[in-house]
Amino acid sequence: MSFKFQDLEIWKLSMDYVKDIYEITRNFPNDEKFALTNQLRRAAISIPSNISEGSARKTKRDFCHFLDMARGSLNETVTQLLIAQKLNYISKEYLDNTLEKAERINMMLFKLKKAITQNMINEHQR
Repeated sequence: MSFKFQDLEIWKLSMDYVKDIYEITRNFPNDEKFALTNQLRRAAISIPSNISEGSARKTKRDFCHFLDMARGSLNETVTQLLIAQKLNYISKEYLDNTLEKAERINMMLFKLKKAITQNMINEHQR
């Protein structure tokens, strides 16, 4: 069975981002298992989860709210990645590559929300 959210490029990219986060955190120290590792993974998982949940809501306004929550979770992962790099858990190169993907996701979330909002305005004007 296929759901419409699975066709969204932003959902696909955010699923890849989750995989990247899992690969990165696999090398974190064991004492971070219930701290930074857990926080980063949960925040990353929240991104595609909020996109899919929002797409199933009845109103476009609700969808936009969930896109905002996805962006919040994305920003949370960026902060946590910066912390991980400061603690020397990841290299600058790994950080830069992951932040580049995060920026693409951020822009796609922004553009999708803008398109939905514009569509709501157009419908209201009819």
